[in-house]
Amino acid sequence: MNQRATPRMAMIWFLAIVWVLIAGTPFVFMMMTGFKAQFELLTNPVWALPQQPTFENFLTVVSGKFFIFLFNSVLVVAVSVMLIVIISAMASYVFARIRFRFSNVLFALIVAGLVIPIHVTLIPVYLLTISIGLYDQIWALVGPYVAFNIPISIFILTEFMRQIPGELEDAARIDGCGPMRVFFQIFLPLSRPGLAAIAIFSAVALWNEFVFAFVLTSSTNNRTLPLAIWEYQGEYSANIPLIMSVLTLSALPLIVAYLFGQEGFVKGMMAGALKG
Repeated sequence: MNQRATPRMAMIWFLAIVWVLIAGTPFVFMMMTGFKAQFELLTNPVWALPQQPTFENFLTVVSGKFFIFLFNSVLVVAVSVMLIVIISAMASYVFARIRFRFSNVLFALIVAGLVIPIHVTLIPVYLLTISIGLYDQIWALVGPYVAFNIPISIFILTEFMRQIPGELEDAARIDGCGPMRVFFQIFLPLSRPGLAAIAIFSAVALWNEFVFAFVLTSSTNNRTLPLAIWEYQGEYSANIPLIMSVLTLSALPLIVAYLFGQEGFVKGMMAGALKG
């Protein structure tokens, strides 16, 4: 058995290393290029190490309005992810454990939201945002962000909660727990891997979202990081190392968040695949 396991583990490690190289190479290239001078990229091979590493590009970025963009992104993503997790957890508990009339139909309608193209809703969302007075405010992004991530979140969490043993729920009800206490004391703690999965999944999608942020905001002080990258690219189109430094700084928060939450993300994504 050990002889069979050794080649298998070797293959797994080989594939993991190959995947790390494929996924990590672009980030390494961005970071390495960010330490180069403006014209060094044109006079030396692209993959060459910086001859005279400099922090000038990064200092130029952070001395501008980068932290305003960063704060807006962190605030919008944090509020949106929190609402997505809370709403999805409550709705998933209802669909997974409480039987009521038309529950399957309602669940199917929510999941059907996955097939709606986001760009089709741009004009209605834009007009609605203007009518309620939220245009050019970062809070205008929260509604669309939450609405378009709810279907996939409910789909994942509902399947996750269905795998929780019913004996735990029965024991809690015998002890006098009502539906709310069962949810908060039993299902919510046991659903942490699933909650981590949808939180990271939603955060990645929202951190890189561009279209709604571009349509629903216009002033610099209310824009997020994807728009910052777009504006820096327009202003410093000839300075490729500076653009790479912006991309590096924009990607770092998400990479750090994933490193801390990757275990919960993997467990949550695998939860629905295991029975019993």
